[in-house]
Amino acid sequence: MTPQAASRKSEEICRLAPVIPVLVIDDASIAAPLAKALIAGGLPALEVTLRTPAALDAIREMAAVPGGRVGAGTLLTPQDVRAAKEAGATFGVSPGATDTLLSACEDEDLPLLPGAATASEAMRLLERGYSVQKFFPAEASGGAAALKAIGAPIPQVRFCPTGGVTLKNAPDYLGLSNTLCVGGSWVAPAAKIAAGDWSGIEALAREASLLTSQG
Repeated sequence: MTPQAASRKSEEICRLAPVIPVLVIDDASIAAPLAKALIAGGLPALEVTLRTPAALDAIREMAAVPGGRVGAGTLLTPQDVRAAKEAGATFGVSPGATDTLLSACEDEDLPLLPGAATASEAMRLLERGYSVQKFFPAEASGGAAALKAIGAPIPQVRFCPTGGVTLKNAPDYLGLSNTLCVGGSWVAPAAKIAAGDWSGIEALAREASLLTSQG
């Protein structure tokens, strides 16, 4: 897969809903009901971070839920890419980008949302062909004001800001012309997951799905 094709696929995924839930899952048995609740609430694109031993099994479970697009976050190595693809991930997300990781995703035909936090990083990815990127860590890197400033001289790049994004500040990002969607964990809080409060999570997802993007 070429970087240009990957960016087209990433843009398609980012335009499915204004929010991509960022999920840290410790128990794969809750993956399917969690996915069903988020999808029912209007958030079909799901990012499962590879930060726990249960992550790959969770991706397998979520990949079987109708109506969803499950991706793997925190991709760092070619091994991560291969494992995510084998588990059923249809896209990948990384906190940054290296040539090795980009090449691995291209070789495995896994669309990647590569991370960038500065103008130089965004330019380097654009030079390779990636016009859709993840702005991370969003709040720590200056928030919506920083992303707006980056967008002025680099309007060709569209972003999914992630990292410190909440229901309260999400509209600041979504109001920017260079933002397609945001990534956030607030739609699936740990307490509601632990309680099996799927209706509560569906309600949070529905609230998030009503946010609008100018990107």
